[in-house]
Amino acid sequence: FMYKLISSQSIYQYFGYDNPDMITSMINIILETNIQELKELSSFYEQDDFISIKKHLHKAKTSMSYIGALGTKKMLEQIELNLETSAKLNIKLQENLKAIEIELRDFLEKL
Repeated sequence: FMYKLISSQSIYQYFGYDNPDMITSMINIILETNIQELKELSSFYEQDDFISIKKHLHKAKTSMSYIGALGTKKMLEQIELNLETSAKLNIKLQENLKAIEIELRDFLEKL
């Protein structure tokens, strides 16, 4: 099944085709940690807390590769390069994250 932002092929490639339990637990970890942390970026922007923003971005980049969300990973890198002026890009990122969450939950249901 083709998704807009994630890639089932990448997920299987990283976590193994024959291990649905592993895939489920890894995706749940990504949803509960990386995605959740990225969804909190807006509050760090309000406080001009660029150190926390950078930390969360950095941590999430690898997991974006795991789930094949390469466009989103690129967005994280762009934000990282232009931290002080990236608030607008964060708005776009937040929309992406909602869609990724929906796609990942759909992927898990079909697993």
